[in-house]
Amino acid sequence: MDRQEEDEDRVKLFGFWASPYVYKVEWALRIKDIQSDYIEEDLENKSDQLLEYNPVHKKVPVLIYQGKPIAESEVILEFIDEAWKHCGDRILPEDPHERAMARFWVRFGKDTLSPPIWKWFTTQGQEQEAAYAAAVEQLQILEKELDGKRFFAGEKMGLVDLSLGPFSYIIPIYEEINGVKLITEEKLPSLLAWMGNFLNSSIVREHPPPMDKLKLRCQAIREAFLKNTS
Repeated sequence: MDRQEEDEDRVKLFGFWASPYVYKVEWALRIKDIQSDYIEEDLENKSDQLLEYNPVHKKVPVLIYQGKPIAESEVILEFIDEAWKHCGDRILPEDPHERAMARFWVRFGKDTLSPPIWKWFTTQGQEQEAAYAAAVEQLQILEKELDGKRFFAGEKMGLVDLSLGPFSYIIPIYEEINGVKLITEEKLPSLLAWMGNFLNSSIVREHPPPMDKLKLRCQAIREAFLKNTS
């Protein structure tokens, strides 16, 4: 194999340090024990490579496998599970019904849970109070689904855990900035325990997001939103 072929066979990941979608992919690769080359993108000045590999959305993450690009984090997670099905733990369940339900909860997190949490973080007054109530209502649905389990997939992480995992560090940052707890042991004990289990897992502990840097970024985002709506 010559150097060019060897380079094409390398797994590459185009990402951005603050993107929770990129972290999902990095953690999935770690579950499978797959080595990859990470390429940091400047989203204000996107590289020609990124635009070539993801011309539709022009976003990260993008995974390069055998010289071919795969975009969108949830698509990439399923691809990783299929491409390296005999490596590490499975990310998706084998059972068709469990697999379908995992995909359901991924969509729930993206379409139903994320919007009120984001609105709670970026608003104030009555609008923020209404968003808080809506977020708690959806979190209670997740609490029931967890029902004391270590992870959504059981004893080991799976697709739902990876997809919802960024909430385990984003929500505490939002809580600290807003000065209000969204998840408490009294109201959501299983969810709070899951957040701890996720953050303390080896794949996350060995590759944690930069919390101090993220907090500063989140503070700036909230201030910008409030300024634009005042």
